[in-house]
Amino acid sequence: MERWIQTCRTELLDRTLIWNQSHLLHTLREYESFYNEHRPHRALTQAAPCRPLPTPITQQGQLSHLEVRRRDRLGGTLHQYQHTA
Repeated sequence: MERWIQTCRTELLDRTLIWNQSHLLHTLREYESFYNEHRPHRALTQAAPCRPLPTPITQQGQLSHLEVRRRDRLGGTLHQYQHTA
């Protein structure tokens, strides 16, 4: 729990101006979703807790046509990247 609190503070709360309690709760819910569903974790070999690692790309042809889409969360404080189909 201490690690999660420190990560939340350094990645989110130190960079965000919180206006009121409802804004804080919304921000923490969004960060919790990001943390569990997208953010890579070193202890899980770069997987997220609620999402397994994608299958590795082994063919050279797939690498040359690789497109990545970025989605900003919380007004650009958090960035989520994913492969486009």
